[in-house]
Amino acid sequence: MFQHLLLPLVTLAISPIPGASQDPAPSPAQEEPQDLDCGRPESSTRIVGGSDAQPGSWPWQVSLHHSGAHICGGSLIAPSWVLSAAHCFVNNGTLEPAAEWSVLLGVHSQDGPLDAAHVRAVTAILVPDNYSSVELGADLALLRLAAPASLGPAVRPVCLPRASHHFAHGTTCWATGWGDVQEADPLPLPWVLQEVELRLLGEAACQCLYSRPGPFNLTFQLLPGMLCAGYPEGRKDTCQGDSGGPLVCEERGRWFLAGITSFGFGCGRRNRPGVFTAVAPYEAWIQEKVMGSEPGPAFPTQSRGPQSGPLEPMDENCTIALPECGKAPRPGAWPWEAQVIVPGYRPCHGALVSESWILAPASCFLDPSSSDRPPRDLNSWRVLLPSRPRAEQVARLVPHGNASWDDAADLALLQLRAPVNLSAAPRPVCLPHPEHYFLPGSRCRLARWGRGGPAPGPNVLLEAELLSSWWCHCLYGRQGATVPPPGDPPHALCPAYQEEEEAGRCWNDSSWSLLCREEGTWFLAGIRDSSGGCLRPRAFYPLQTHGPWISHVTRGAYLEDQLTWDWGPEGEETETQTCPSHTEHGACGLRPEPAPMGLLWPWLAEVHVAGDRICTGILVAPGWVLAATHCVLRPGSTTVPYIEVYLGRTGASPLPQGHQVTSAPPLLCQSEGGSWVLVGMAVRGSRELFATIGPEEAWISQIVGEAHFLPPSGSPYWPPEGSYLCPLDMAGASGSPPAALFLLLLTPLIQG
Repeated sequence: MFQHLLLPLVTLAISPIPGASQDPAPSPAQEEPQDLDCGRPESSTRIVGGSDAQPGSWPWQVSLHHSGAHICGGSLIAPSWVLSAAHCFVNNGTLEPAAEWSVLLGVHSQDGPLDAAHVRAVTAILVPDNYSSVELGADLALLRLAAPASLGPAVRPVCLPRASHHFAHGTTCWATGWGDVQEADPLPLPWVLQEVELRLLGEAACQCLYSRPGPFNLTFQLLPGMLCAGYPEGRKDTCQGDSGGPLVCEERGRWFLAGITSFGFGCGRRNRPGVFTAVAPYEAWIQEKVMGSEPGPAFPTQSRGPQSGPLEPMDENCTIALPECGKAPRPGAWPWEAQVIVPGYRPCHGALVSESWILAPASCFLDPSSSDRPPRDLNSWRVLLPSRPRAEQVARLVPHGNASWDDAADLALLQLRAPVNLSAAPRPVCLPHPEHYFLPGSRCRLARWGRGGPAPGPNVLLEAELLSSWWCHCLYGRQGATVPPPGDPPHALCPAYQEEEEAGRCWNDSSWSLLCREEGTWFLAGIRDSSGGCLRPRAFYPLQTHGPWISHVTRGAYLEDQLTWDWGPEGEETETQTCPSHTEHGACGLRPEPAPMGLLWPWLAEVHVAGDRICTGILVAPGWVLAATHCVLRPGSTTVPYIEVYLGRTGASPLPQGHQVTSAPPLLCQSEGGSWVLVGMAVRGSRELFATIGPEEAWISQIVGEAHFLPPSGSPYWPPEGSYLCPLDMAGASGSPPAALFLLLLTPLIQG
């Protein structure tokens, strides 16, 4: 079981329970004596380390239903009283009517007939006067039942601690409920009551953990009356739907209600233990509200045993848990790199994401365009992992449900027959949660993915830097589309990377995954197929949207919180942004801000003419570059020399020896929508006089139908101040010299 990201309440749709009876009040012979026995289940056998609770292990656990669905848990504290969480019943500051709620007692599985279960209506819901929200404390509620519960082996009350009762830090306790088993992952049928062992954390240790920035840079101030339980390393927790349920600790054969499940930051996340309402401080409030009930709750006097430890440790250590995933000895030496070997096919490259699961492209195994699909006999499949002396066998293949038609979901999970020991060389890669935001400028690397061949050349440098989300989204998105803000999964990730390639080659035959590093930890950020061609930048499908699916299948993959939160100037990344004018190939004139690795102007091209001079060209369509005629042709000559064009590297690499740039850069101005517009080309022999491009629109459009000219509404924007000021008299001057332009049709053999 796990918890939820700050929101404390969800609805888990469970049908009304067949066989559960609306029993009348029990006869006097059935009632317990005045000295109510508590905290003693008839069955104390449990599956240690497991998930399903044994019937009768937690007889005080109740299920609170609203409109026929399980909403929260609760604890029976007396025949007519249940203790739960206030946030289950307070909606927008208003307490919901008691008549809309019912309490299911004695239930173990919420699916099917239940012999021992019975239902009680609720006549009153009481919450503290000072309750307003979970993060401000006092999150508890008392429910009065319309008729006393029928006590028996499956229905017994839990003991309550007195105000002076102390639970020692480090004590092992248990939480129970029917909540989600992971974030956004509901408990599957038959909805059996779940149990999880948690360790109590002291106030100082818990506050230390919550003082470190976590999801969305959030910190939290622990308040009096709150109790923490869990582990710094996470992975065990309560979750949505467990709210209001019990956290119980055993002392001398009795179980005491130490806490009420209140809220958390995600479910089972590292350094984010669950927060519970401590019951002991509310003894007086509970006694006051139930006064006159016969019998009332039991508050046995604490009898401390030798195993309980001291009341308060003098010096409590704050141990910050570090990620257990994403550690590599050096970039390129990936300990999670996996090769899936299917007889008769090229190896498929994937990544180890847990002790038992490999993530790889589904297209390696489910290629619908191939008539010779790989054999589904998994007995012959093998997985090679780093530093493993033998190949691993495959037990199960789980393709993503959308893999056959959505390239962004080209994923499959392969389960190993036996889990690997992660204390040895193989280590899993970290995966991002849906709200993970990879910051622009993040340092990334490209790694093998799928059946792509090796990168060309022996010394390929696969270092990359993420470009801004606005630029990436608008380049490949729709005109006028809203850019996803931080916290919403992006549509694409765009890295700019340096390459040392063999001349004239692009990586059409290779597929890559995108690994990004945060505070020394590597995340698998994106995946990409091999259909993108040579245009820059390449876009990667983000992995954030698939985290819940991977977690649901594997129940153990290492999803990790964001580790770096430097978003730059306040508000810069959270302002609503839209995309500018588009062509049929995507946005034009977009320049990344800031420009990484010398990528100053991504449409600039190096036009190498006859091996001795270099002209500046402008990419105006996927297959066309515009250059100045006087640079390409010799004076008086009409013969076109041998030309090579290099894209995506202008300004990032030194010029060849003996070469010189013979054409000054073109004149560019920024439009109101953010796009950069080619306004003029340098006149021969001048770096200050430009020929305007506008009059050449008809000629350019006739040859290059894909070239995009902004409509009048997209005219250049002249800022009153700034570094991109263009001379108005030049930009629209009718007397400017005519442009002498040369269009180059590109072929893949000469693209860089």
